[in-house]
Amino acid sequence: MHGVVERITYQNQETGFCVIKIRAEGFSDTVTLTGKFISINVGAVIEAKGNFVVNKKFGSQFNVSEYSESMPASILGIEKYLGSGLIEGVGSKFASKIIEKFGKDTIDIIENNPQRLLEIPKIGSKRVEAIVDSWQKHRNIKDLMMFLSDCGVSTSIAHKIYKVYGKESILTLKENPYRVVDDIDGVGFKTADIIAEKFGYPKDSYNRCRTGIFYILSKLAGDGHCYSTFDDITQKGKELLDIEPQTIAMTFSHLTKINELVCEDKENAVYLPPFYYSEIGIAKRIYQICKYKNETEKAPDINRIIKNIENQSGIIYNDTQLSAIKTAVSSKFTVIVGGPGVGKTTITRAIIHVFKFMGKEVILTAPTGRAAKRMTELCNTESKTIHRLLEADQSGRFNKDDINTLDGDVIIIDESSMIDTVLMYNLLKAIPDKMIVIMVGDADQLPSVNAGNVLRDIINSKAVPVVRLNKIYRQTQTSKIITNSHKINLGEVPDLSNKNSSDFFFIYETNPENIVSSIKNLCAQRLPNCYKIDRIRDIQVLSPMKRGLLGTENLNTELQSILNDNKLFIKKGASVYKLGDKVMQIKNNYDKNVFNGDIGLITSVNLQTNSIDVNFDGNIINYLYQELDDLSLSYAITIHKSQGGEFPIIIIPIHYQSRVVLQRNLIYTGITRAKKLVVLIGDRDALQYAVKNSISDNRKTLLKNKIIEKFKQDS
Repeated sequence: MHGVVERITYQNQETGFCVIKIRAEGFSDTVTLTGKFISINVGAVIEAKGNFVVNKKFGSQFNVSEYSESMPASILGIEKYLGSGLIEGVGSKFASKIIEKFGKDTIDIIENNPQRLLEIPKIGSKRVEAIVDSWQKHRNIKDLMMFLSDCGVSTSIAHKIYKVYGKESILTLKENPYRVVDDIDGVGFKTADIIAEKFGYPKDSYNRCRTGIFYILSKLAGDGHCYSTFDDITQKGKELLDIEPQTIAMTFSHLTKINELVCEDKENAVYLPPFYYSEIGIAKRIYQICKYKNETEKAPDINRIIKNIENQSGIIYNDTQLSAIKTAVSSKFTVIVGGPGVGKTTITRAIIHVFKFMGKEVILTAPTGRAAKRMTELCNTESKTIHRLLEADQSGRFNKDDINTLDGDVIIIDESSMIDTVLMYNLLKAIPDKMIVIMVGDADQLPSVNAGNVLRDIINSKAVPVVRLNKIYRQTQTSKIITNSHKINLGEVPDLSNKNSSDFFFIYETNPENIVSSIKNLCAQRLPNCYKIDRIRDIQVLSPMKRGLLGTENLNTELQSILNDNKLFIKKGASVYKLGDKVMQIKNNYDKNVFNGDIGLITSVNLQTNSIDVNFDGNIINYLYQELDDLSLSYAITIHKSQGGEFPIIIIPIHYQSRVVLQRNLIYTGITRAKKLVVLIGDRDALQYAVKNSISDNRKTLLKNKIIEKFKQDS
C-alpha cells in the first residue's frame, strides 16, 4: 500500500506503536494503518506491507508488518511534513510561506542551500539556523532510530540517546552499549542489554555485570530503599543476568575496591555511594548543628514576646503550643509533627513572629512549589522550594553548599515527610552551624518519592526534640475532612454518612465505568453548579494509580474531552494540548525554573511556532513542540504527585483495581489535600481494605542508626 500520512491518530512514544491515517492510491477515503512506525510524521510518503483486519470497535484497519518511508514529493505533502512540528521554528503558517516560495524544491533548499530561506520575509537568520539545525538533527535521529528499531528500542529512548551522544550515537553504542545506563536518565539495564545482545556482547562481561548490579540497586532506590544486602544482590543478579554467582561476586569485589559501591560490613549493607554518604552526612550535620551554641536558648523575654504576639493575633496558645514555641526557640534542631487541624500552621506563624521580635532572619522552605506557595500565603513570609533556595543550576547541581552557605538565623522546613535522603543532605550542607533548624511535617503521610525515610528516621533517633501536636482545634472539629483523616490514621473506617452541610461525601459505586462517568459528571456539572466554582481550577481528581480505567492517564483523556472543548490545540503523538488545559510539569527544568509537580494552565497556543505558553501561578513558561513531553494533563494526578499541595475540592476513586497500592497512608495523604470538600467514589470494601492495610514501606535505611551513633560519640 502506497500513500501519504494524513493524520496520526495515536502514537505511543515508548513502544512506537501508531495508528495513522493515510491518503492511499486507489482508495477514495483515508485508510487506517496500525503498527510500529519510527518517528513518523504527517506528510511522509510510505510504502507499507501487511493485511486488512476488522477491529470490532474501530472497523477495517490495515495491520502493517513492514514499511519504508520516503520524502514527500507533492507540494501539499511537503507543506504538511514541514508544518507537523517536525522542525523547530516552523509551524503551519511558516510552512505555507516556505512552500509558496520554493514549491517542490523546498527540501532540496533546506538541505543544500538553506541561506535562500532568508528570501522569505520576516524569517530571520536565527530562525534559519534553527531550521537547518533541527532538520539535521531529525535526519540523524531517523538514522539512529532505524539502527535501534531491530532492538525494539522505543523512539523516546532513541531521542534521549541522540541528545547525549549526538551524531556519534551509533559509534558510542557499538563501543559500549552499557554506557547509556550511566549517561542517560531514564534508560535502564534492559534496554542496554538488548542493544548489547545485537552486537554479541558476552553475558558474563564485566560491563554487563557491573551495570546489572547498579540496575538492581537503582531499582531498589526507586522503591525507597537506600541500601541492599550482598546476598540479595547476588540472588537478584543471578535471576537478572543468568550468570554464575562467582562472576557477580568478583565484579562486586572490584566495585567496592574502586569505591563505586560502599559496603558497611557491620550491617551487611551495600550502598550506591550517594545514599551512603548522604546518610553519613545528615547524621554529621545534625550533630554539628545541635552542638553549636544557641544564642536564643535562654531568651529572658520569651514570655513577654509570646504575650505580645497573643495580643496582636488574638490567639491564646495552650500549654502544648507554648511548649512547641519555646522548644523551637531554645533548641538548635527541632521537629514539629502532627496531622491536619492540629495547628501546625498556627505554631509556625508564632515561631516566625517570635524570632522576628528577636531581630532574627527567618528562612522558609518546602520540597515542592505548591508547598512553598501555600507556606508563603499562610505565613505571610516568602517561602522558596529547596531547589530554588539552594540555587540549583541547569545540571541539577546546587550553588549553595558547605562553602557557599545560606544566609540567615533560622530555617523552617515545611512538608518534611517529602524530603528524600540525598536532598536532605544537600540542604543540611548549606545550613551553617549557627543556624536554628525547625522541621515541620506529618510523619503519617506517604514518605518521599525518592529513597529514604528522613523525617521518620530523625524522629526515631530521639537525638533532637520532637513536638507532637495531636489536639484537633474547635474551629476544625466540625470538619469531617479533619475528623475522618484522623479516623483513617487510627485505622478506623471514616464516617460515610452524607449530610448536606458536610465537607466529606462518599458515593457508592462498584462498576469502574460508572465511576468514570460519575467523576466526569461531578467535575462538569454537579460540583460547579452546587458550589459555584471553577470546574478546572478548583477541582482536582486524585487517583491511586496511573494505569487502568481509573488511572490518571485514562481519567485525563476523559476529563479533557468534557471540560475543554477549545478548538485551538497542538497535537504531539497521542497527546493533545488545548488552550485552557490544566497541565503538570513532570520533570525538573532548572533553565525554566519549573519543577516536577508544578501545575499550570495553557494560556496560549501558537500554531505558527508550534509552541504553547503555560501559566504556573504567574510564571509564564514557553514550551516548544520538542519540549511538550515535559508536560502531562493534570485534570487527574496521582496521590503521590499531590503531596505538598492543597486543592479546594478533591475527588478520589477507590476501587480494587488499585489494590496493589491501596493502603492507609495513601488514602490519608489524599484526603488531607482538600481544603473545602472531599468526594470519595467507589467500593466501601476497597476503602475498608485500604484503611486496614497499614503495611509501611519498611524502607531499608540506616539513617536512624547513624544519627544515634554520631551522638553517642559525645556521651
